[in-house]
Amino acid sequence: MSLIYAFAVAAQMGAGIYLLLSRHVMRILFGVVLLSTAANLLIFVAGGLQFTAPPVIEQGSQTLGEGAANPLPQALILTAIVIGFALVSFAAALVLKAYYTLGSVFTDEHNDAEDLGSPFEKEAIRNG
Repeated sequence: MSLIYAFAVAAQMGAGIYLLLSRHVMRILFGVVLLSTAANLLIFVAGGLQFTAPPVIEQGSQTLGEGAANPLPQALILTAIVIGFALVSFAAALVLKAYYTLGSVFTDEHNDAEDLGSPFEKEAIRNG
C-alpha cells in the first residue's frame, strides 16, 4: 500500500515540477500548489498510516500511550498547510497585479525591468 502512496507522491511532484517549468504564470502557480500538497502527502505517508489511538496523554502520565499516533507529522502537516495557503494567496495576488500592470501572463513578456537597463552601468560611466 505504501508503494501506491509513493507513486502518488512522485506523480504529484513530477506534475508540479513540470508546471513550474512553464512560461505561463498561472501554470507556475498551480505547480506551487501541487508541490505544496505533494509535500504534505509525503509528510503524512512518512509519519506512518496506521489505525492507532489519538495522541492524547492520559491524566497522571508523562508520555504517550503505547498505541498512540505520532503527533509530530500531524503538526508538521498543519503548519505546512498554513504556510502553503499563505504562499499561494500571496502569489495569486502578485500574479493578478502583474497581469493588470503588464497585461500578460507569459513570463517572456515580463521584461520591463530589463528595458530600464542596469543602474550599475550608469554609475560606472559616472565614476569611470
